[in-house]
Amino acid sequence: MPDTTLQHRTPNYPIDSIFINRWSPRAFDSSNIPDEDLQTILEAARWAPSAFNVQPWRFVYSHRGDEHWNTQLDLLDPFNKSWAQNASALVFVISDKIVSGDDTRPDKPSNYNSFDAGAAWAQLALQASVSGYKAHAMAGLYFDKAQEALRLPERYKVEIAVAIGKNTTPNLLAPELQEREIPSQRLASKDIIFAGAFS
Repeated sequence: MPDTTLQHRTPNYPIDSIFINRWSPRAFDSSNIPDEDLQTILEAARWAPSAFNVQPWRFVYSHRGDEHWNTQLDLLDPFNKSWAQNASALVFVISDKIVSGDDTRPDKPSNYNSFDAGAAWAQLALQASVSGYKAHAMAGLYFDKAQEALRLPERYKVEIAVAIGKNTTPNLLAPELQEREIPSQRLASKDIIFAGAFS
């Protein structure tokens, strides 16, 4: 059955439906996700493009109810925790701030680790959608606390947290969130795409 919540999403030019079908709901059904499904979603992220093939992304995850779940859930701010607690998995997208050197070059700071990690997040989200799940990225988290709780060396930074699960009826959400539980639109092409120079 087609998702009627997507009917108002109309691209200006023909694109694959994968891009229209992906959206970030907050209503999850609290079911468990098989590890094979989660690993498939993370595998898609692993194949993202990166500058010089450095692949700066790293992922730390927990399954709903496992020994890491509550610790990772507590890294989210109260607003995100209120709905993400019903997700099936949490994934923290991390990037390496350093480009490792070799015998001819020293280590150096990266200028594109966050950009490349964003590409990995996009592929994660698209694969989740293809696999029958939804993924919702969250910037509302305690970054300093996450750095410590996830035991990250100083060269790595938390970029975002992601809730993954099966979308369900928004009735379980707080009333103010129920009204927002629809796929968002996008800015007009003329406002973001320019020929020749920024306008």
